[in-house]
Amino acid sequence: MTNTSITLHQPRRLAVGAGTIGDVGVWAGDAGSALVIATPITAGFVERLGFSGKVTVFDAIPGEPDIATLEAALEAARQCRPDVIVGLGGGSVLDVAKLVAALWDTQQTLADVAGPNRVAGRNTRLVQVATTAGTGSEAGIRSLITDPEKGSKIAVESPYMIADFAVLDPELTYSVPPAVTAATGVDAMAHCVEAFTNRRAHPMIDGFARMGFRLVGKYLARAVRDGSDTEAREGMMLASFYGGICLGPVNTAAGHAIAYPLGTRLRLPHGLANAVIFPHVLAFNQPVAAGKTDEVAQALGLGGGLSQQALLSAAHGFCKDLGIEMSLSAHGAKEADLPLWASEAHANRRLMDNNPIDMQVEDVHAIYKAAF
Repeated sequence: MTNTSITLHQPRRLAVGAGTIGDVGVWAGDAGSALVIATPITAGFVERLGFSGKVTVFDAIPGEPDIATLEAALEAARQCRPDVIVGLGGGSVLDVAKLVAALWDTQQTLADVAGPNRVAGRNTRLVQVATTAGTGSEAGIRSLITDPEKGSKIAVESPYMIADFAVLDPELTYSVPPAVTAATGVDAMAHCVEAFTNRRAHPMIDGFARMGFRLVGKYLARAVRDGSDTEAREGMMLASFYGGICLGPVNTAAGHAIAYPLGTRLRLPHGLANAVIFPHVLAFNQPVAAGKTDEVAQALGLGGGLSQQALLSAAHGFCKDLGIEMSLSAHGAKEADLPLWASEAHANRRLMDNNPIDMQVEDVHAIYKAAF
């Protein structure tokens, strides 16, 4: 039993189930104006929100939002002065929505709020409507924005960025393609597993983590096979939400640290980067987290009591069977890039220090080579 204290932040209100996107307009009531932050694809769901007032849509959100994206979204908010801000999309959209809600009507800049607990407050109501099952960003108080100059991510964390209302409507994920469903599903699982086997692991968060990775074991393959399987889609949205809860007080560890350079340098989508790395870190950490790792392996149907090599092979097979391309070279990586990425991943102490085993730069490089 850990003796560290934790603080849990959760959305004030949560709606789960098919059709719940329609609750947003009712909840917002006669709010005069809403700014919906979306992508060109998720903007197609705006009508379903059921707003009665004026709606402005900002849909210029790329896969990995950077500082320029945030500035453009803030400008859109200052133009329309919204009463409600809605994030309607995957993790990138939801992350931008949090920051826009916190910053659009203040003097604070992104540089002012980078890090933990530096946001001064928030005046605008925030709704987070997830359209993928991966990041769990709708559950949390953290936002990540890419700094293109440094090639790294700026993390902002504040209780002022928690949603007033979060919506998990599985119907919004029907159209997510199988490859994206698979990769984002493994990302959701990685949030749960990395928190579960973490140095800062906590019995309360362990409960959410277990619910999350068990749901992935039960439903991810089904959701990949049939995108309109409502039960499987809802199960994955819950797994993603539980993963988001794990991120707040405990956070991820080496897996995510090693995945980040694949996003910033190789431009791999976040979920895919995590999926490629997941089996390697799971097996690497097994010697010091044997009991918990065994629990994860059994929940995913990989079998119990596996050796380190058998675990790596089974977890790799789990991801591959979902249709995920697991080799970095197939995604355009060059062997010459690996040492730089290893040094960048190793320098991410925010996450690396959570890992149950101290990793050396050589260990990180070896994982990239094994995934190559």
